[in-house]
Amino acid sequence: MNDDQSSRSQGSNKSWLERISQAFSSGPESVEDVLEILRDAESQNIIDADAMSIIEGAMQVIDMRVDEIMIPRSQMVTVKASQDPKEFLGEIISSAHSRFPVIGDSQDDVIGVLLAKDLLPLALNNDLNWTRIREILRPPTFVPESKRLNQLLKEFKETRNHMAIVVDEYGGTAGLITIEDVLEQIVGEIEDEHDFDEETHIKARGDGTYAVKAVTPVDDFNEFFETELDEEEFDTIGGVVLKEFGHLPRRGESVEFGGLQFTIANADNRVIRLLQVTRGDDQ
Repeated sequence: MNDDQSSRSQGSNKSWLERISQAFSSGPESVEDVLEILRDAESQNIIDADAMSIIEGAMQVIDMRVDEIMIPRSQMVTVKASQDPKEFLGEIISSAHSRFPVIGDSQDDVIGVLLAKDLLPLALNNDLNWTRIREILRPPTFVPESKRLNQLLKEFKETRNHMAIVVDEYGGTAGLITIEDVLEQIVGEIEDEHDFDEETHIKARGDGTYAVKAVTPVDDFNEFFETELDEEEFDTIGGVVLKEFGHLPRRGESVEFGGLQFTIANADNRVIRLLQVTRGDDQ
């Protein structure tokens, strides 16, 4: 019996390996062809759901441009060279970012990048002045809006740089992009210690959207957003959203109900993990 099972398993693996070998030897015609083979492997438990999600994200990055995921100009948190250092110190702390573009006369005049960790020794030594700050500024990296994400990720890796200023066709600042933004397209939403504390389920992002854990109790969600979603059928907002989709959604899919738009920020083939929630125009 065991020999039969082993034989069938080997045959199944061989069949899958023959298919992928044949596909690559003849040259897949599209990314979707490759993904179809890999999804078949996932269904046979040759690769797990998490690995498949990362592979899909990596494949997706190949065709994506910087301007599709960049932080737009209007939402950039910047430091003005004309500001007193004590003025922007509080903003740096409250934003919880690690890197800040330093601008001159306007956002089109980016003169450097300030790292919060470089600022700390100056603050501790009561040496916060622009003469010292200019000495620790990192040179800015500029990339065009049309740059492919896979190319940018390679550059980030080679230069050990984690932020780039995105410029439009006229040389003006269109936005910025970080290595975390690119990696999130591959592995899903990256939550750090500043995104949520242990007891927080909903976090405002400052751009009119909210990051919401899928495990947020429906009653807590209703209280926060002043909605009246059904609290009897499901315990969590993830369950409510799953019902509205009618299928297990993939990252980036959206659905609207209750005056809100729900976008999947992080999910795999088994569970929704993180939602991006946006209020409707009438809210």
